[in-house]
Order: sequence, then C-alpha cells, then structure tokens
Amino acid sequence: MPEPLGDLSYTWPFLAAIVIGYIFGSIPFGLVLTKMAGLGDIRKIGSGNIGTTNVLRTGNKGLALATLLLDGGKGAVVVLIANIYLTQDYAVLAGGAAFLGHLFPVWLKFKGGKGVATFIGVMLAISWPAGIAVALTWLLVAFAMRYSSLSALVSAALAPVYIYALSQTPLFGSVYYGDLQRIELAAFMAVLIFIRHHENIGRLIKGEESKIGKK
Repeated sequence: MPEPLGDLSYTWPFLAAIVIGYIFGSIPFGLVLTKMAGLGDIRKIGSGNIGTTNVLRTGNKGLALATLLLDGGKGAVVVLIANIYLTQDYAVLAGGAAFLGHLFPVWLKFKGGKGVATFIGVMLAISWPAGIAVALTWLLVAFAMRYSSLSALVSAALAPVYIYALSQTPLFGSVYYGDLQRIELAAFMAVLIFIRHHENIGRLIKGEESKIGKK
C-alpha cells in the first residue's frame, strides 16, 4: 500500500482515495430508491437491511435489480476513477474505502448494509476474472441452496483464493497488478462480510434462515 506520511505527494492521493471512496460507497441506494418509489423506509421492512435482498422483499424486482447494480457500480466506479487519476495501489485503497462506506455510512449513523453487492463491484474492478468467478459462485450457490447469505459467505471466502489462483494463470497474468494488495483487500472484505452476517450464520446453523424470494 502507498505510504501516506512524510510527503504531500503521497498524503493527498491517499486522502483523496479514502474520502472519495467512502463518500461514493456510503450512498444508500436501497433506501433512496425505495423511498422514491413510495415504499417507505426499507429499514422497517423484512430484515431492516438496505441491500438488494431486503429490497427484493418489497416485491419490486426492478428496484432490487437497480439496487444491486448501483451498489455494485459504486464500488467499481471508485476503483476505476482512482486507477485512472491516481495509481493502481490507490485504486485498491479506494475500493476498500467504498466497501467500508457501504457498511458504515455516516448519513445513517454508521448503520449500513452487509456489503455483498459493493464487494462484488470492487472485485470486478480490481481483478475482473476473479470478480466474475465470485459473481458466478454467488449465482451457483444461490441457485442450488436458495440462501442469499450462504451465497455471500461462500463467495467472500473464495475471493482471495480466486485472485491468487488466477494470478498464476498465464492467460490472465498480464492483467494483474499488486496481487498481494488485492488478495489482502479481498480477505479484508471477506472477514467483514462474515462479521456482518453473524446473525445469518446462526440462523443457517439452526435451519431458520429465510430463502431467496421469501417476503
């Protein structure tokens, strides 16, 4: 990771990556979209989460899809912006900040979502082959088991493995930069996803977790 201290040429890009990433990441699209659609406060529906799965519980699949794309898109966009205007190392930093912004948005008293869509968006931007593998893993587990939480947990756990494995593949080797930093970021996000899903893990163990599509 870039060194933020001792030189303004490092300090300002460091701060810019964190601040811009966090601000983008903290936009609660699920809450904004459901309120604009006249569905009230999504935090008072279902699980109370502001993410795609809970928006789907409103019965509005279009809003759920929009939430998924926007929550994922904000993670990808900050990485791409940082990659263009700063450096690839700062792009990884911005992606982590966006993920934290979604989990702990200042506008909602630091009570945000569980970060799965934003996590996938960041993964696609920092390592598109690994990001695609993560997204496919989510879809396969969701289709087979019908548990959104389990899909998220399996995908997150495998994300660092995918980055490492694909970085060893000649076909994709040229598209990777800073593999160690990306593996560290994927592992960091995975740990937080597991922490944010601790209640879901308990319900999965007890067989009480709600399945996808259940209101």
